[in-house]
Amino acid sequence: MDIGLATPLKEDQRQTVSAIDALTLLVSDDLTKVNELITQRMDSAVSMIPDIAGYLIYSGGKRLRPLITLAAAKLCGYQGEDHTKLAASVEFIHTATLLHDDVVDESALRRGHDSANVVWGNQASVLVGDYLFSRAFNLMVETGNLKVLDILSHTSSIIAEGEVLQLVSSADMNTSKKTYMDIVMRKTAALFSAAACVGAVIAGRSAREEEALNAFGRDFGIAFQLIDDALDYAGLQEQLGKTVGDDFREGKITLPVVLAYERGSEEERAFWRRTMEEPQQGDGDFSQAIELLALHRGIKDTMDLAKDYAEKAHDALMILPDNCYRRSLDNIITFCVDRAY
Repeated sequence: MDIGLATPLKEDQRQTVSAIDALTLLVSDDLTKVNELITQRMDSAVSMIPDIAGYLIYSGGKRLRPLITLAAAKLCGYQGEDHTKLAASVEFIHTATLLHDDVVDESALRRGHDSANVVWGNQASVLVGDYLFSRAFNLMVETGNLKVLDILSHTSSIIAEGEVLQLVSSADMNTSKKTYMDIVMRKTAALFSAAACVGAVIAGRSAREEEALNAFGRDFGIAFQLIDDALDYAGLQEQLGKTVGDDFREGKITLPVVLAYERGSEEERAFWRRTMEEPQQGDGDFSQAIELLALHRGIKDTMDLAKDYAEKAHDALMILPDNCYRRSLDNIITFCVDRAY
């Protein structure tokens, strides 16, 4: 059955890993400082806080968002130390949103392990997420840059709006492509955008360069999420850090499903309403979902859209200085798309 995705090849996996490895190596000294900051700032006399925060922060994440902050600052010629504080702040914001998301989504797995809410419970996960948000703001303030504070604080509110919008739209098969893309823009792309943009801001670069990095982060973030949407129905567990099909089992409506529902017959729509809205799922329903996604090009068109945004992200970088940092950022765009093949 053709579902629009090729089986991942070992060679492709080596290429995608090497793009992240190359970027990590390029900013390795700064990343070491970021990790030290994270360890210091998530510490607390209340032992449960570093236990839960460390469980997720050191559970195998790629540090992609802070890597982007570090590389963007270096790309723009920044010579100070505040970019490491901003990178740590970005990682704290990201981790806090993951803790909150897993509670809202009732997720049982994160990065291949039991999620924090499974281990410690919902209340602890939410409260530790709140603590990490506060630590992120401490780090922002320490830079003394009001524009950076404005960007990251505004981004935090955008992410929260995205979480609420997703909650309102959850289990609603009338969710439109426009609404779903708005959720992606807020929940995922906004932090990638801010993570890149603050690198130019801290370096004192022009508004044009700030906007170029802002656009790169935004379009890369959208492409990244859309590929995740596709992989949930056609990937491998090790690619996702969660069980393939989790979105379906949790009744999480993503773009492949939105497209299949819009294009399907009334009988097919009834299937989606039963499995995603009620939800009532049985043996064979996930396989049927994949068949409907293939029939209506839900996965293929999601991937094509991701590629379009990836191309925009490539283009956005072109006005910036051509150096090793820009090339590494360019390579991770390719990494984003290639992991689906």
